[in-house]
Order: sequence, then C-alpha cells, then structure tokens
Amino acid sequence: MPEDLIKAFETYLKEEKHASTNTYLSYVRDINQFSDYLSKNMDCSLVTADRDTVSGYMAYLSGIGKSPATMSRSLASLKNFYAFLLSRGYISANPVHDINVEKTEKKLPQILTSAEVELLLDQPKCTDMKGYRDRAMLEMLYATGIRVSELISMNIDDVKLSAGIVKCTTHGKDRYIPMYPAAIRAVSDYINLVRGQMVASPTEQALFVNVNGERMTRQGFWKVLKHYQETAKIDKDITPHTLRHSFAAHLLENGADIHSIQEMLGHADISSTQIYAQLVKKQLKDVYNKAHPRA
Repeated sequence: MPEDLIKAFETYLKEEKHASTNTYLSYVRDINQFSDYLSKNMDCSLVTADRDTVSGYMAYLSGIGKSPATMSRSLASLKNFYAFLLSRGYISANPVHDINVEKTEKKLPQILTSAEVELLLDQPKCTDMKGYRDRAMLEMLYATGIRVSELISMNIDDVKLSAGIVKCTTHGKDRYIPMYPAAIRAVSDYINLVRGQMVASPTEQALFVNVNGERMTRQGFWKVLKHYQETAKIDKDITPHTLRHSFAAHLLENGADIHSIQEMLGHADISSTQIYAQLVKKQLKDVYNKAHPRA
C-alpha cells in the first residue's frame, strides 16, 4: 500500500536522518501529492512508476502553474523517497536520479545603505508617546535582525536592558541577541517613559502596543514603517524584512562571521544565511564597475 511506504519513509526521516519537522512534513506532503497524481491519472503505483512517469508529473506540475522552485522541491522529495525505496529493496532502479528541473536564479534581497538606515531611524520624533514607541521598534528591528512576527510577539519580560539583550522565542527555541547602545536607549525610554501610559491594562505583557493599548499587529507595524519610509523619502520598497536583510548584510560587510549571523537570525540552515554573502559580493562588484576607471 502507498500509505505504508510513505509511513516507512517518514519514520526513516525522523528516526534515522533526524530530519527537522519542516523537512519531513514537506517531503511527505510532496510524496502524497505524487501518489494522488498516480492514482488519478496513471495506471501505476509508487513502486512501478518509471522515469517517463516522473517526467510526466513534472510536466503536469508545470502545466498547472507551479513555479520552478516548487517543482525543484517536489523533485528533491521524490529523489530522496526513491533512494530510500532502493536502499530497502522495494525497487531495483531509481526512476528519478537523472531527472532535473531548470533552476531559477535566486533573487537577492533588497537592502538599505547605512545612510538610508540612519535616515529611516531618525524619522520618529520623541515628542509624543507614538514617537517613542516607533523609534524603539525600528531601532530594535535593525539592532537585532528579528522578524516582524518576533517583534510583535515579544513580551516586556523578554527585554534585558541591563544586559543589553533581547530574548526571542521562535518554534519553542530561545535565542539571545545583543543590541547596540542607541537601540538600548530607545527601548529603555519607551519602556520607562511611555509604555505604562499606553497599555490598556497593567497586566498587558506585550512589549509594543497600538493606540488602543493592545499588542501591536503585523498590519499596524506595516503602516508605521510605510509612514516613515514616505517621510524619509527613501525610493525603495521597504518591508519589515528589509531591515532584517540590511542587518545581516551590514554585519557581514563589517567583518562578522556568517555562523554568528546565522545564530542571531535564527536560521536552521546555513544556506539561508549565505545569501547575504552573495549580496555583499554583488555590491562590491557594482561599486567596482562604477568606480574603477577601466571598468
């Protein structure tokens, strides 16, 4: 039965490969989708599928509008699944090993220059409670590189001002990230001077709250960021992730090692962090081409 093979593969990923939850769930989902395709469209099973069957499935995915990235992931799942079946003697030949999908060039993330970051961070004015809060949020994002979801889910107890660090919890895992002095001051001023007046209830745990005194939402922060982009007149499409990308790229430019950046960003896989090395190299090449007299 297909379900038995897929279950055996899932057990193998968990117990022998020690794959992450995201990895084995992704693999199993892809294999189930392929199995459904076979049962509805082909007169074969997971065990009897051949190279033409898999190639046809790739063409099917393309035909229904799946992106090359999605197709590549599905093919990788099938390659791992059939390598497992081959190693266990369920099949005598791997029908996937020489099938490839045209890879798409990864789009490098957009970042801000150091001058643009300074301009953006200078926009919130500490003349009212909202200004104190907004400056603290922007400074914390650039100081730590955390995701906007991590920013808005942060509680007051997650900030350790005396140590100059914040605790960020994602998927049940804690990481501690330092902040530079200006960010510590901005967060300290917000907490000590205005947060108590902004919260709707003295028992509110959220670090950052909206004008109603309740936890800031993703949409609320998006509006805050877009407002300051406009007042700064920065001609780039700034998103909360732009500050995360800028944080990582600027650290790398200034000599930080990639493993430390990986830890601060909370990347499980170093390949997710290595994109910033490509970004820095591209920037250096662009500078060279613009500045060198013989370029």
